[in-house]
Amino acid sequence: MSIVLISRSQDKLDEVAKNIREKFKVETKVIAADFGKPAEIYERIEVGLKSLEIGVLVNNVGVSYEYPEYFLDIPDLDNTLDMLININITSVCKMTRLVMPGMLERSKGVILNISSASGMYPVPLLTVYSATKAFVDFFSRGLHAEYRNKGITVQSVLPFFVATKLSKIRKPTWDKPSPENYVRSALNTVGLQTRTNGYLAHALMGWVTASVLPSCLAIKLAMNMNKGLRARFLKRAKKN
Repeated sequence: MSIVLISRSQDKLDEVAKNIREKFKVETKVIAADFGKPAEIYERIEVGLKSLEIGVLVNNVGVSYEYPEYFLDIPDLDNTLDMLININITSVCKMTRLVMPGMLERSKGVILNISSASGMYPVPLLTVYSATKAFVDFFSRGLHAEYRNKGITVQSVLPFFVATKLSKIRKPTWDKPSPENYVRSALNTVGLQTRTNGYLAHALMGWVTASVLPSCLAIKLAMNMNKGLRARFLKRAKKN
């Protein structure tokens, strides 16, 4: 498939596009857009996508807190709230709005919305992030029910930790896969599962979290883990 990459940094987009063209020999287009500034970008994205037949949309843009924190103590709270909502929620709705009419016209298409295991239950000290990812999950499931009989598959993807810059995990492990391994596994679920953790270890963790542990215990464990992460971050910040 030809690829359209949409992200904030023009230089990084150009570099990834070049790598894709050289490795896979497919046409690659880039559109630089900062999803944290919604008033400026969607008209430009629509123009950039005009006349293209989009068969698969992957809504993967996302942002979290710098570190776990109590709601009222989040640094620069008002701007952080706007950023989390614009990037994690508004982008999913707006990009779907731009691309889905063409899919509906052709009676086929796939939309992959990257939620998070944090959206499966409330995660204290990452409360707003967790809530935005719950929105993505609910939006995806509702949309799939609306449009599955019209040839469009909408999948909610709920990963646990993957070794990426966002998660601040550098080395992959059995339960924290590399992006390549995670994506390879998750793509095998498209058309088979409309809601997936995308990776065997994550599916097991999701089963334990959603079906075995009482929700109050899952929330308490998340709270304790994030209190520890918060304390370590603030300790390091104090030293610096």
